[in-house]
Amino acid sequence: MDLVNRIVPTPTEHAAVTGKDPKTGVDAQRPADENAPFSARVLKTVADPFAGKVTVFRVISGTIKNDSTFYNSTREVRERYGHLFALEGKKQLPVEDAGPGAVVAVAKLKETQTGDTLCDEKHPIVYPPLKDYPAAITFAVQAASRGDEDKLATALHRVREEDPFIRVGRDAQTSETLLSGLGQAHVEVTVEKIRRKFGVSVELKEPKVPYRETIRGKAQVQGRHKRQTGGRGQFGDCWLEIEPLPRGGGFEFVDKIVGGVVPRQWIPSVEKGVRDAMARGVLAGFPVVDVRVRLFDGSYHDVDSSDMAFQIAASKGFKKGFMQCSPVLLEPVVHLEITVPDDCMGDVNGDMIRRRGRVVGMDAGGGMQTIKAIAPYSEVLRYAADLKSLTGDRGDFTLEFSHYDEVPGHIAEKIVAAAHRPEEEEE
Repeated sequence: MDLVNRIVPTPTEHAAVTGKDPKTGVDAQRPADENAPFSARVLKTVADPFAGKVTVFRVISGTIKNDSTFYNSTREVRERYGHLFALEGKKQLPVEDAGPGAVVAVAKLKETQTGDTLCDEKHPIVYPPLKDYPAAITFAVQAASRGDEDKLATALHRVREEDPFIRVGRDAQTSETLLSGLGQAHVEVTVEKIRRKFGVSVELKEPKVPYRETIRGKAQVQGRHKRQTGGRGQFGDCWLEIEPLPRGGGFEFVDKIVGGVVPRQWIPSVEKGVRDAMARGVLAGFPVVDVRVRLFDGSYHDVDSSDMAFQIAASKGFKKGFMQCSPVLLEPVVHLEITVPDDCMGDVNGDMIRRRGRVVGMDAGGGMQTIKAIAPYSEVLRYAADLKSLTGDRGDFTLEFSHYDEVPGHIAEKIVAAAHRPEEEEE
């Protein structure tokens, strides 16, 4: 701290800070002058169990006093605040006013979040947002106790407000709540904070990989459902042509019925039956994508045909035809940029190849190498810890989704077998 006091320049020794006028979009500057219009940037938001939400900000220009209002130009709202205070560990020390360079806090703001700009409403300015860092590691989280699910949801929302580099989401395909951070320690500290502040114990586990299913071939197949009971029966009959779409094509349903062999009111039922079968998956229970289905023939019964009968017929037909079309599994592939010291490059490259990854480029500079690679998501779920081990904690990386690609046959067999194993155990 003595070194900081001696060598770090004071705010008045810095050039004016540049932002934009939110009304005109023109660049605007604020000098570190206590007589200039007030402006500040929110550095942190803390969920205090006693004071509520505490907003910490650094004053860039002007002077702020107790019990007043300021304008949040990022969200275009006016905020009322009470006492100013400085944070010293767990202590909150009251202050009368604060000028350029001061870091102070206020409690119970309603709209303001980390990174927002606060200013004088008569002289508005918006500063650039905080630099965003992509998440490096993701865990599936769940409450250790079944009764704490609602408390966990509230806690995750609160820690997300505190830390803009924490990502919280839900995977619709796997129904898991996902917690992402800049590294394993970042996530573990967040989980400990949830336990300490909100009294919720959290379990971390590897997220399920959102595989998908698709086809490589074509087939024509009949989907037929007939059931006769004591009263009205069920009858639906449809002929489907199934073929692949280009990667990323999604799903396309084509109505090729002529002559009313399937009445118009049952055609949406056929599409719904196909969509339901696709959502549940055929090969291993993963959603089906990149498929075109044509309805080109069928038959019906004046009394026994119904919406449900045609849904069931279409679902049966799609499942049967899907297995005739050379089905394959698709896996998510991610793009990585890995920065490591020169002496670690060989080990990191070799490790990436063992993960079924592929190096697509390298940049050198300053004794460091930046390796650009693509790899299956399933192979890099715990890459943060492994890279730390390979480089002696001198490496860093970023990761983002790239595309879906086919899973090699021998690995797909294991995934399909694992997907069917729970069903066999239930039986």
